[in-house]
Amino acid sequence: MNGRTLYLLAALVGGAVLPVQVALNTLLRRYVGEPMQVTFISYLAGTLASLAICLFAQYPLPAMTTLSQTSWWMWVGGCLGTLYVWSTIFATPKIGAALALSLTIAGQMIAALLLDHYGALGLTKYTASPTRIAGVVLVVLGVSLVAYVKR
Repeated sequence: MNGRTLYLLAALVGGAVLPVQVALNTLLRRYVGEPMQVTFISYLAGTLASLAICLFAQYPLPAMTTLSQTSWWMWVGGCLGTLYVWSTIFATPKIGAALALSLTIAGQMIAALLLDHYGALGLTKYTASPTRIAGVVLVVLGVSLVAYVKR
């Protein structure tokens, strides 16, 4: 297996677990109540899992000098993750997992195309070619089909 294949598989597996995460969080909401409470529990469990993996792998703690060199906005990723998890917990019971995740994917594709095109936030530039734009349009059309069926 070459290096690119490993990255492709990692992204595929990462995407495949999202519907399971959404389903589990939606189920947990039935017992806990509010979507933000479930979001907190989800992130707490994720934090503990990440800590356990870091300890097991014996990753060193980042140096304070390294952390002090970051900008405040680089830490917003966790907040955006909270928004994502909350939005799926909030929306899924009303619109279903397939539509919630297809809208999530469409939003991700549109934003990713723009981030890639401009090389925003330190990403490598990948031009929004007609082929890449067509791919995003097809994703949006797929979302439209999922939404149409849900009516």
